[in-house]
Amino acid sequence: MECILTFMRHHVRQNEEVPVLVVGAGPAGLTAAITLARAGIETLVLERRTEVSDLPRATGVSTSTMELLRSWGLEDRVRAAAVDVEWQALATTSLAEAAAGTAIEVGYPTRAQSAVVSPTRPACVAQDELEPILEAHLSSLPAARLRRGVEVLGVESRDDGAEATVRDAHGTYVIHARYLIAADGVRSRVRDALGIATRGPGDLATGLGVRFRAPLWDVVGDHRHVIYFLPGNHAALPVGHGDRWLYARPWDPRRERLGDLTPEDLTREVRHATGVPDLEPRIEGVSTADYGVALADRFRERSAFLIGDAAHRLTPRGATGMNTAIRDAHDLGWKLSWVLRGWAGDALLDSYEAERRPVAEHNAARSADPNGSIRGTADELRADLGGRIPHTWLPGESGRTSTLDLLSDGLTCFTGPGEGAARSRRGAPPVTTRRLDAMTARALGILGSASLLVRPDGVPAMAT
Repeated sequence: MECILTFMRHHVRQNEEVPVLVVGAGPAGLTAAITLARAGIETLVLERRTEVSDLPRATGVSTSTMELLRSWGLEDRVRAAAVDVEWQALATTSLAEAAAGTAIEVGYPTRAQSAVVSPTRPACVAQDELEPILEAHLSSLPAARLRRGVEVLGVESRDDGAEATVRDAHGTYVIHARYLIAADGVRSRVRDALGIATRGPGDLATGLGVRFRAPLWDVVGDHRHVIYFLPGNHAALPVGHGDRWLYARPWDPRRERLGDLTPEDLTREVRHATGVPDLEPRIEGVSTADYGVALADRFRERSAFLIGDAAHRLTPRGATGMNTAIRDAHDLGWKLSWVLRGWAGDALLDSYEAERRPVAEHNAARSADPNGSIRGTADELRADLGGRIPHTWLPGESGRTSTLDLLSDGLTCFTGPGEGAARSRRGAPPVTTRRLDAMTARALGILGSASLLVRPDGVPAMAT
């Protein structure tokens, strides 16, 4: 590898420097770049694909992810792209028999539960509809740049920075960055170049997915659910507006070949799953995917970090993969911005893996469980919300302001109604004081003259 990199350095067209380089423009990479760019940190995102993928992939946007998107002013845009469903599965013999189905908890709060714990609620939005929203927001931030059609050929990471040798349509060049973020997926080339191994059970199953359009909301009526569990470990789920659906079932590559499936075969399978014998689905695509679980041995190599699928491979069970990736990205993003703004030392960056690995391990264990999609809401909310302060609506505020809406990009000091303002110290994060009414302060555990310092992610940093 060193010989190849040495050769490339002598045959490059130019060098480039940037504070933070992000490799990968999926949900994780875009979130990391947005977090940094909103803090004014110059960030360059490289993406091998020339266009956004048109595959729905993940469809569940969790409570904590929606809270983050709300803080960026994107909640309404995401909600407009969402399918209106109840966040429970429905076990049924077919979609036509939905009225006789049984609702099953899948670890996400229902509308009623969401109203208690959060200012927002989960959303059913396909990844190929969420990514353009994130990318549009990124393009509105002056500190951010996204460069598509760029392939990373090699990476080196040192204590004082990282460099990536990359190639695009115009040639090969080197980018120097103070910090590098690998968000380039399960088969991360950056992770491999850094010499970071992954461990876990590996491939667990292979699934067939049939993407189609059909008027199935007319079939299920009022029984609108995020996923429909069908006999034989089959499933149907909505993946977008315009009657966009996915039919999924187990696939045995030893006995089946994708090329053997005719349009008539696919139509017959969809009709059987939906229970509508004369349904005329418009088949838009069919594919197979291997599902597995693996965690990287470490999430950091000097000045380079792994986030999302590059750090942890998860199965679709439980719909945690994209959300774990997005929360990784935000956690690392705000911590990097603090270090680059001089608000904290490099030691803060060690807390990224310390805090995110337990979440990845929890979700990996869940996604490896054949029954991992079925979980109680209370247990999984704990993993999703990550110990942030309670949500409660502030009295008398126009526009319905939540305690979570008061968080700043530095530290937020919550106090009771009669307490003084906290002061920022030189070389430390700025502190924004929020005086709460007595009842709201009590809801946050703030009694008498006490105060609570809270990080940008809503996690308490110190109680005084």
